[in-house]
Amino acid sequence: NEIIELFRAGMPLRKHRCRFKSYERCFKASEAVDCLHELLGSNQNFGPEVTRDQTVKLLKKFLKNHVIEDIKGRWGKEDFQDDGHLYRFPPSSPLKSYPKKPSCGKEVIKFPGWNEPKAGTSQEHIPVKSLTMNSEMWYKRHSIAIGEVPACKLVFRRELTQTNIEEIWKSMTLSRLQKVLGLDSLDEVLDAKLVNSKDIVQNAYNVNKQGIVTLEDKSKELPQWILSAMKCLANWPSCSDLKQPTYAGFERDVFKTIVDYFDQMKEPLLTFHFFDVFVSVLGLLQKHSKAVEALQISCLLLPPENRKRLQLLVRMMARISLNKDLPPLSESVRTRTLMIQAFSRCILCSKDEIDLDELLAAKLVSFLMDNYQEILSVPSALKSSIEDHVVHLQRVQIKYAGADTDATFPPPSFCHQMSTEEFEYQRATSSQEPLADLLEEIVMNKEISVKDKKKKLKQFQKSYPEVYRVRFPTPETEAVLFPEKNKQKPPILMWALKKPFQPFHRTRSFRM
Repeated sequence: NEIIELFRAGMPLRKHRCRFKSYERCFKASEAVDCLHELLGSNQNFGPEVTRDQTVKLLKKFLKNHVIEDIKGRWGKEDFQDDGHLYRFPPSSPLKSYPKKPSCGKEVIKFPGWNEPKAGTSQEHIPVKSLTMNSEMWYKRHSIAIGEVPACKLVFRRELTQTNIEEIWKSMTLSRLQKVLGLDSLDEVLDAKLVNSKDIVQNAYNVNKQGIVTLEDKSKELPQWILSAMKCLANWPSCSDLKQPTYAGFERDVFKTIVDYFDQMKEPLLTFHFFDVFVSVLGLLQKHSKAVEALQISCLLLPPENRKRLQLLVRMMARISLNKDLPPLSESVRTRTLMIQAFSRCILCSKDEIDLDELLAAKLVSFLMDNYQEILSVPSALKSSIEDHVVHLQRVQIKYAGADTDATFPPPSFCHQMSTEEFEYQRATSSQEPLADLLEEIVMNKEISVKDKKKKLKQFQKSYPEVYRVRFPTPETEAVLFPEKNKQKPPILMWALKKPFQPFHRTRSFRM
């Protein structure tokens, strides 16, 4: 609506001649492209990256929906070209009225100020009631105690800085992730140095009422036009901030625009660094609660801008898949399958791409769509345990004489060292479980053709020969999966083996 208003107001209208006839208040097609291209380039919702070809496509939509018409009053087709044909504006504007969105202040949940002591809790200002104790009272109290009461003193903790808090969040989050994945070490799936502790804290506390991350750097937000497109399809047909156009195929154009935007990203939303972590979660999908918790924690490690885009995209995908009022976005593919095919690669893929990435990504994205509300929320149990731990570290402790540790702090627990052989076995087993599940899924899938199944199995054997060898140790086990058709040869007829019939040849007579 805004662009149409500016275009109608800014497009110069002049008198033009065509085939010995004059037309008032009209413009050439090329002039319209010049004017609208400059207008889009200076608009904050579009920007200078808009091309002239894209401007022509928009004018085609304008002609089809009667924003403009040719000098003979014809419209309804997308036959607009960047040439000298004459066009004009119709007498009535096709603008649709839409309600203005009420302005509301954004609430940002602040990270708790651990460094700021609560008013009235300082130990120096706690009033102490004086008590006069006579010998009888002292005797009663002392007789109750068993043995001598050792001398004790109060230990005041040093103040924790914001950096300390962030490091606590990082260490406890990774420790919990390791436990949920059932790994002895995260070194095989994750480089801890690449995990940003500030990102974890921001993802946990800077969220709005819908649980979506709020970004401090506004330049990393999604463009407004993409947000509008995503809201349009997610809330179809009742969108809160604009009234939908009515031309056929509008929803498919919007969907293609969203797909094109996410396809041009240089890195998937789950990032290359965390690829192995998310692949490890695939082995837990049969244990629903474990898989949800593992994905909750893994998504907490993402950069805030990636987490926000993932939240908005997966929520849109889930709503579109369940929306029966939305017209089909493809004539040959079901809407849910289309969502997975269109966005799997921009959500998860490895840096060194292999053909099986799409299968791993499709499996994970399908689980994300079904459980996105739980997975993309902040894990409350983890958050509570970390906050309790931080409060404990700042609490004043009682320390008895001769004790090396605090009375209220649990003693550290130590691990038993395992052998190198056992470590290698557990590492191989934990990393191969999701791959074995993926191989079994390819084998049991009855929807793909025999030709495609053989192709995928060949790719799998090339990429993961050890896992493939465990499932198919001998050629006979492969042959069971693809039984050959018995081609019976026709029996050889006995007469075919005999010499063919020799015709009688006349010989010269011996008669003279």
